[in-house]
Amino acid sequence: MCSVSPDKRRKMESALEQLKKHTVVVADTGDFNAIEEYKPQDATTNPSLILAAAKMAAYQHLVDQAIKYGIAKGGPEEEQVTNTMDKLFVSFGLEILKKIPGRVSTEVDARLSYDKDEMVARALRIIALYDEAGIKKDRVLIKLSSTWEGIQAGRELEEKHGVHCNMTLLFSFAQAVACAEAKVTLISPFVGRIMDWYKENTAQKSYEAHEDPGVISVTKIYNHYKKYDYTTVVMGASFRNTGEVKALAGCDLLTISPSLLGELSKDHSTITPMLTVQKAKACDLEKVHLDEKEFRWQHNEDRMAVEKLSDGIRKFAADAIKLETMIKEKMLNVKNGQ
Repeated sequence: MCSVSPDKRRKMESALEQLKKHTVVVADTGDFNAIEEYKPQDATTNPSLILAAAKMAAYQHLVDQAIKYGIAKGGPEEEQVTNTMDKLFVSFGLEILKKIPGRVSTEVDARLSYDKDEMVARALRIIALYDEAGIKKDRVLIKLSSTWEGIQAGRELEEKHGVHCNMTLLFSFAQAVACAEAKVTLISPFVGRIMDWYKENTAQKSYEAHEDPGVISVTKIYNHYKKYDYTTVVMGASFRNTGEVKALAGCDLLTISPSLLGELSKDHSTITPMLTVQKAKACDLEKVHLDEKEFRWQHNEDRMAVEKLSDGIRKFAADAIKLETMIKEKMLNVKNGQ
């Protein structure tokens, strides 16, 4: 039997298949029907993705079930809506877990981003809902905004409750350092949103992957974590094109939208790991420690990160409000027997 040469085999393999050899591939979507064909290990959701999916006809049964649950739990309307939201986020998570071998990320309401205790309480409620459905906490990552309060909520959830956290809306090196020191499971540094900011606020309107400010940011964070043996892993997020994804091949995990997963599955260029522990160890990076005062100062020195963190929280909060409005209307119809 003639064997296929490694070069030939690589040509036959898609960029997506090659990427999976170096990096854990995660699907970034609430539309779980879009997940199966790309066979990701994990999946991530956020309030905007859940809102988009909740509007699709295919998922109305999940919305209806969550509303029934919220009404049955009783209490004032506000409480019923909150319970419905938590149930809905978990229901999407449960459906996603049927289609992946790994973990799903479920986000705590962004409106709690500056309230550590409320974030912890809400996270534990989400974990309890998964537990009621027979899903152990090791298959769930709780997503929290990477504010100082969010990072300390992550520390408490990991230390006291054994709940794994995914720190999101991460744009600055200061946020990454604080997360590593809090020993959270995973961070989601954003790539595309960083590039968006530079395009909007500087004269440069296009970037090659290797000079993309989002790629440079995640590369520095990865190198710092590996050089100093932090246990927190890095999952690049928010990609605008496949060039950014390829430039971060080798990162611990990358969470990618179904449309970009589709492009990578049709792409047959060669993927080489750009990030490696070896390269990281050889990097010239100082170890940094940040207390709260230093964190706030360092983060504040990064205008892009300050603006994108605030903007990200506002956008997720706005989409949570849209979802609540939709739920309230449907709830009213159910109560009025329509």
